[in-house]
Amino acid sequence: MKRRICVVTGTRAEYGLLYWLMKEIEANKELELQIIATGMHLSPEFGLTYKEIEKEFKIDKKIEMLLSSDTSVGISKSMGLAQISFAEAFEDLKPDMIVVLGDRYEIFSAVSTAMIARIPIAHLHGGETTEGAFDESIRHSITKMSHLHFTATEEYKNKVIQLGEHPERVFNVGGMGIENIKRLKLLSKEEFEKSIDFILNQKNILVTFHPVTLESSTAKEQFQALLNAIDELKDTNIIFTKANSDTDGRVINQMIDEYVAKNSHKSIGFTSLGQLRYLSALQYVDAVVGNSSSGLAEAPSFKIGTINIGDRQKGRIKADSVIDCEPIKSSILQTFEKLYSKEFQDILTAVKNPYGDGCASKKIIEEIKKVDLNNILKKSFYDLKV
Repeated sequence: MKRRICVVTGTRAEYGLLYWLMKEIEANKELELQIIATGMHLSPEFGLTYKEIEKEFKIDKKIEMLLSSDTSVGISKSMGLAQISFAEAFEDLKPDMIVVLGDRYEIFSAVSTAMIARIPIAHLHGGETTEGAFDESIRHSITKMSHLHFTATEEYKNKVIQLGEHPERVFNVGGMGIENIKRLKLLSKEEFEKSIDFILNQKNILVTFHPVTLESSTAKEQFQALLNAIDELKDTNIIFTKANSDTDGRVINQMIDEYVAKNSHKSIGFTSLGQLRYLSALQYVDAVVGNSSSGLAEAPSFKIGTINIGDRQKGRIKADSVIDCEPIKSSILQTFEKLYSKEFQDILTAVKNPYGDGCASKKIIEEIKKVDLNNILKKSFYDLKV
């Protein structure tokens, strides 16, 4: 009998990272793929990205949960709605295991429900650190509720073990994003420009900025500082991808719309580029600018710079291509100056991505297939002092 593996996905970015793993599960004769789409995937505001999934896979359940509010109250209510629906979905699908990635609140709801339903949980990208976002606490909570762990680096593997997880259940498989870069056929410059209906300039940057969720009402102020700095760049075109459904994300998205409306000659904005266009863009821009994890995990493979603004990604492992700066105009401008300096451009030619070899999916599949699910739910705390 095939082992039923249920993959839960709530965002465009996370689906892009899970894509090849889902393909491997689907192709494996010993496994049966189930898919639950939730969160931003089902929201018109965020591009109804479940349609992208349906081009490749059958979605078994769609769980509506997002309210038209990105306040702390709205997000907490969304989490509650999600937990109710996940309970019903798991009861119907009866998966042998669920697979989740990362640290978002909809994934927390899914994992909490699976734990109560006594369903084994495999967690990808645990052990990471983002000191500026409540994702930090969610990620470590998911780790403690999970039974198999697949991390992106050896250091993150050690952190998961430090949280009390048994080493025999923790595997360093590398980052999922590198696999996309290796396996996708990326667009040529002409194909990319045509796909976004926008011509690139002498210089180009990709801006992805999300709220820093452990700070109160800083989204507007910090993003305005970035826009003010960008305004002083010469011969530079800007591609914006919009913020996710975190607290105050709508503030950033409105500011993007207003900026692009006034500067359509040099900027364009997207709710979602999708994985193919996003990674294709990294071939032709000079830097990823903002505070997205993609600037740390994927951008180094293209030997381009990352301007990492503020504290959202504080604590994560970073390649030499990442330049940190404060979320103020003067600091951001200084970072742009460094980005285009000869010294830094020389550094980029030798940059190595610290997130693995791009073979994560096959490694994960092997462990998911062979793990004994009998008594896997009963975990003992692994004490490093013993």
